Amino acid sequence: MKWFLDIDIPDPPRHVHHRDALLLVGSCFTENIGKLLGELKFDVSYNPTGILFDPHSVCRHLKDYVEQRVYTSNDLVKHDGVFHSWNHHSKFSNVDISKAVDGINDAVKVGSDALRRARWCVLTLGSSFAYRLKETNERVANCHKVPQTAFAKEMMSSDETFSWLQSVINEAKAVNPKLEFILTVSPVRHSRDGLVENNRSKARLLEAVHRLVETHDFVHYFPAYELVVDVMRDYRFYDVDLVHPNYAATQFVFEKFCKTWLDDDTLELLNEIKPIVTAANHKPQHADTDAHRDFLKRQRERTLALQRKTPWCDWSKELRYFES
Repeated sequence: MKWFLDIDIPDPPRHVHHRDALLLVGSCFTENIGKLLGELKFDVSYNPTGILFDPHSVCRHLKDYVEQRVYTSNDLVKHDGVFHSWNHHSKFSNVDISKAVDGINDAVKVGSDALRRARWCVLTLGSSFAYRLKETNERVANCHKVPQTAFAKEMMSSDETFSWLQSVINEAKAVNPKLEFILTVSPVRHSRDGLVENNRSKARLLEAVHRLVETHDFVHYFPAYELVVDVMRDYRFYDVDLVHPNYAATQFVFEKFCKTWLDDDTLELLNEIKPIVTAANHKPQHADTDAHRDFLKRQRERTLALQRKTPWCDWSKELRYFES
């Protein structure tokens, strides 16, 4: 008896390897996948300038990386005693305007460097809905809890999304010719927009993304959205808010990503990496015992052996713990 619908994920023309640098940009789903890749020793940078949801914001941040943009105090606004950037997540906001500007510029530099090093750029789009500041008619990436009356809400068309992505992808390729893109649509339901509206929003993203895949041989699609919405298709796989995929769903999608985008040698290497990473996260009940000291010694030897095998991976965190 079948419990899940099958999904056909074609084999990619090229695979992701540990020696490849990756840049991930987009929604909170990007954070989950980026963290998992980092734990498995991939050279990954994810959302250096913050979480992004709509295509315009994703493209604008990529454009900042391409152009190595430098922000100034003139780009910030003050609300309730705190300085904010309409382009950035509130984690960059600060009561000190110079600290806010420096934090943003440091993050843009991280993104710019990552873009130029990357072999792969994974873009995850969350919603077609975008917001304009009525005072200037400019689109914003974050409203920073400013009253909703200050903004106009609109849904980007698939044509506009395609045009923005097409433009910035070409610009990114100009500064990094080896770069390839993996596009995904986040399975997170934006229920506050309304379920009918959320489905319209996702449909526009999907249409634009697939047009890009059909246009460029260096742009690929990974069906994270379909894996959760069509294959798993059950509220058991969502968090208590009923909109965010839970741990089980995220792991399922990540396993599918690995099986699709990693070759057999890399998958085999993960079987050696995972036990060491797990051991380094071990919290002993009784640390001052011979048994725990033996455990640390064995794990240190295993890590050093794997370090010799994978000199391109950073094992400093694990070695610090095992040598403590």
